[in-house]
Amino acid sequence: MPDVTEAVGSLNTALEHAERLLRSNPALAVEQAAEILRAVPDHPPAMLLMGQAQAAADDLPGALSTLEQLCTRQPRWAAAHLELARALGRARCSGEAIAPLRRAVQLKPDLPDAWRALGDHLTIIGDSQGADDAYAQSIKASVRDPRLMQAAIALCENRLAPAETLLREHLMQHPTDVAAIRMLAEVAARLKRYGDAESLLERCLELAPSFSAARQNFALVLHRMYKPEAALREVDHLLADDPRSPNCRNLKAAILSRIGEYDDSILLYREILDEYPKQPGVWLSYGHALKTKGDEPESIHAYRRCIELRPAFGESWWSLANLKTFRFTARDVDTMRAQLSGGDLKPEDRFHLHFALGKALEDDGQYQTSFEHYADGNRLRRSGIHYDADENSSHVRRSKTVFTGEFLRARTGFGCTAPDPIFIVGLPRSGSTLLEQILASHSQVEGTMELPDIISFVRELGGRKRREDESRYPEILATLSEADIRALGERYIKQTRIQRKTDKPFFIDKMPNNFAHLGLIQLILPNAKIIDARRHPLGCCFSGFKQHFARGQKFTYSLEEIGRYYRDYVELMAYFDEVLPGRVCRVFYEDVVADLEKEVRRVLDYCGLPFEEQCLEFHRTERAVRTASSQQVRTPIYREGVDQWRKYDAWLGPLKQALGSVVDAYPAIPAF
Repeated sequence: MPDVTEAVGSLNTALEHAERLLRSNPALAVEQAAEILRAVPDHPPAMLLMGQAQAAADDLPGALSTLEQLCTRQPRWAAAHLELARALGRARCSGEAIAPLRRAVQLKPDLPDAWRALGDHLTIIGDSQGADDAYAQSIKASVRDPRLMQAAIALCENRLAPAETLLREHLMQHPTDVAAIRMLAEVAARLKRYGDAESLLERCLELAPSFSAARQNFALVLHRMYKPEAALREVDHLLADDPRSPNCRNLKAAILSRIGEYDDSILLYREILDEYPKQPGVWLSYGHALKTKGDEPESIHAYRRCIELRPAFGESWWSLANLKTFRFTARDVDTMRAQLSGGDLKPEDRFHLHFALGKALEDDGQYQTSFEHYADGNRLRRSGIHYDADENSSHVRRSKTVFTGEFLRARTGFGCTAPDPIFIVGLPRSGSTLLEQILASHSQVEGTMELPDIISFVRELGGRKRREDESRYPEILATLSEADIRALGERYIKQTRIQRKTDKPFFIDKMPNNFAHLGLIQLILPNAKIIDARRHPLGCCFSGFKQHFARGQKFTYSLEEIGRYYRDYVELMAYFDEVLPGRVCRVFYEDVVADLEKEVRRVLDYCGLPFEEQCLEFHRTERAVRTASSQQVRTPIYREGVDQWRKYDAWLGPLKQALGSVVDAYPAIPAF
């Protein structure tokens, strides 16, 4: 009779040999695992090793068959479910990998790799909340220090204040604990204190350059801070180690889109979708890139593919509506209504569907029902954001106090003398994209996008750490030296260089909200041109109310608030007309529609540019257009937009009341 101890020892030796082969020669590891399984059929560790070796040797069908059998026979073995998920990921079945990952972490919650992989897969399918939760759990699972466990638990439960307190106390005693530093950076990022998160993650990677999870956090924070060059460096560093990472490739594609590299971005999205064809979130991003590039048929196909994969995906329905020139079918309307009647919709899916239905019914002439959907969508969206109309009005008053004629004259010549930027300011949906397209049709002007740089400067100067803190801006500008002011202007020119793809001498920054910072622009870039795109207050405001903005325009989700915002805008611009007479060129949308050539000549004359006929043929200009009006400006002058608001006049009472004398005086300016 054979010795049992000797048999077990031989089996363990064989398994150890197979594990060594797995690292150096997966094909031989497969043979070794097969020998073990012939001797000991269905042996769980040998089956696991066989599945790992088959996957490493690129025999994915074999690996999936082996690991699926193993999970059936060992349903409570977390390692088996984790390996099955990894094999599914390699087989480009990201969606199918989620279930075994959930099973793995359910069986063994202290598996940081499983939680992190779950977060990556959830990111790819567009479940950002689920991904955030999974990443938080991966941090908790990686914590071995009992002193950090309470902070990790608080982070997982989104109790950010106690988590921050515990982490800061810990780092006072252990300042080089990279796990704690990364956790504190996660707290800062969730609180949108991205500057703090950036500094913490820089320190983390300085101490532990190979800490890839921290580097991935760092790349995402840099992306959110509108630092695309730095974000690309970090993503490329990660991709050098793991070129197939779908999460990193997806982030890189998003960064490339942000800096206008649409050809490269589209190719990268196509590559990801070839491997993960069932991911609606990636199809959506791909559709956005195609739309901006001007490929409407393919963008429609991408959005339709999103809907096939997930009919309740509200943002894909809204993306079709947001093409503006697209028309829904009766079947589309029925499908959207059916989705809205479901009780398990996420709030973001619900409000996107309301906005999309509002557009569909408007196109069908059902204005009352259309307005009801617009109102419901706005009400839902407004409930999920923080916006204080009084704070905006206060900014106007403070700006008028700071930017006196005397203040501005005393700083004449302080800024960067570059004449490159042409700022187009005002409100969204005011005709600014039309003006941008006209100017970008000129041989000396390059169109870019709504650049975030001026607003980033404002946040930096304001120095707010928490929402309730008082901003130091604009008063802090009085403390800046001539060198400080010039440096800001030079920094703007340098930072925006990445958005410029040609050697044309002038470029457009179309961020509408920059009207609130005309004083800052005057100080740091005194030779820049400023064009105020203005549209009838009821037309402009109601068009904004109908629009769901991906980010930034928080004042548009209430008729009263958008009316107040427009009134504040008119007041501030009127003030700058007084202290900087002739500095701003005001262009009324209605005048452009009525006499295009006259207004084009006037704007070009203000910019010091010779008239060029192609500016009148703006719709023929091929360029990426990164706003909601991207399809409209690819057609001749859009006259239909002038009086569209009148069809909804019966429901605009709150807007008219908020606008007050501004609406009666238009296009003149009332006394403030």
